[in-house]
Amino acid sequence: MQDRGIWITWYDLPEQNREAYFEWLHHRYIPRVLERQGCLWAAHYEAVVKGDVRMHTDDATVPGGTKFLLLFGAEYADVFGRPTPARFHAQFSAEDRQMLALRTGERVNIMAEAGRVDGLARPDYKDGMALAPCIQLGSYNCPWQNEEEMLTWYTEVRMPAIAEPPPVGIRIRKLSSVMGWAKHSIMYEFTSIEGRHEYFKAHQSRPDMKPWLEWVGRNLTHAPGSSSLGRRIWPPVSAGR
Repeated sequence: MQDRGIWITWYDLPEQNREAYFEWLHHRYIPRVLERQGCLWAAHYEAVVKGDVRMHTDDATVPGGTKFLLLFGAEYADVFGRPTPARFHAQFSAEDRQMLALRTGERVNIMAEAGRVDGLARPDYKDGMALAPCIQLGSYNCPWQNEEEMLTWYTEVRMPAIAEPPPVGIRIRKLSSVMGWAKHSIMYEFTSIEGRHEYFKAHQSRPDMKPWLEWVGRNLTHAPGSSSLGRRIWPPVSAGR
């Protein structure tokens, strides 16, 4: 069984009622989603603020939530089309919809996995297909005329690098959208935030990497806050993970 479909929600949340919302999300909402046939895992992250020089969309119609990321994995993307998120939420009680309404700037993508490469930390990762303690998730669009170059960059350079030292990368996945503003996404899984920093410090200035990074900066238009660097807050990260 593989987790080839991913439902991603980015959103903001007011400080007021945050703890009540988390209690509801982790113990009522997430278990309900996981009851759906074909749904395999859930993970909730708080974004870590970092500097970013990427080109972001100026389209005001794109919801701007950045602070939290909620992800569900399924056997394939169409699992989340039976029903779609909006129709699924319409079935909720008034009380549950009131909790959902606390989210602001909510942005949703449903993605299908196009490819993945395991990292050096994968053999020692004990949680199987469950998402890692740290993720970096880029979501963006690319002019169609440049998509072949982008495919080359990811398949020949960026993705294979996860299998090289330092041994902190668990997986990298290339995702393609079936619903939502961003047409493309790249998701790294790391052992920790510190491991992520160590990885990029080791790789960003490589001769085969730097020209492509400059190309990416010129040609990809990212969603608000992308790329998102997230620390997992549910399920709780066990000691030693």
